[in-house]
Amino acid sequence: MIKLSKKISSVLGRTNAQYGLIKEGDKVLLGFSGGKDSTTLLHALNHLKKVTPFKFEFKAVTITYGMGENVEFLTKHCEKHRIEHEIFDTQIFELAEQKIRKNSSFCSFFSRMRRGHLYTIAQEQGYNKLALGHHLDDAVESFFMNFLYNGTLRSMPPIYVAKNGLEVIRPLIFCRERQLKAFAQANEISVIGDEACPAMRFDIKMPHARENTKKLLSKMEEENPKMFVSLKKAFQNIQTSTFAQEVLI
Repeated sequence: MIKLSKKISSVLGRTNAQYGLIKEGDKVLLGFSGGKDSTTLLHALNHLKKVTPFKFEFKAVTITYGMGENVEFLTKHCEKHRIEHEIFDTQIFELAEQKIRKNSSFCSFFSRMRRGHLYTIAQEQGYNKLALGHHLDDAVESFFMNFLYNGTLRSMPPIYVAKNGLEVIRPLIFCRERQLKAFAQANEISVIGDEACPAMRFDIKMPHARENTKKLLSKMEEENPKMFVSLKKAFQNIQTSTFAQEVLI
């Protein structure tokens, strides 16, 4: 039997209540890659479905890149836990060989393409929300990468509306990555790691910005163990009036 830790369950419940991520009658599509993050979210949503007073439905969808991936075990995992699951095969990998320019971000390309397929599936199958497995470490890394490399202050919100009207939700956005790792390990769930990343198949130098950011944050957290607690509060306490804003005349 899968056990969701009290910490994850508590954070999930508070986040859902505070931001209204999932409500009565929602149809939620879950992007299920088989990694630790989406696997934790898979079981978190299954848990939420059993304990909440409102009714909603969700379905897990796995997008393949056309690299001959063997992901049928994900369907078996979902069947075991009575979760609806569907695999969608794409040719994203072949397209990447044609479209990605030298020195472009492979990770960004694959992420955008996968997200685009999920948007389309959700729209075609009548789902009003798309759930993604991003966590607090992802949000903090995104913030620092944009801050240090792109000159902008932006991160990952718990919920936002895509251009096609689909609501994208991140129920685990205030959980730490180590909590999701611990969940998979405690329940002895086999998860897909970085070895499945399509960019690994290309003879390229991997992006350095994220790795550098991870190292920076790790060092900062060693010096200040409460850093992520503070950043979590900061993401919910944005003082826009303290930034330079152009006055329109």
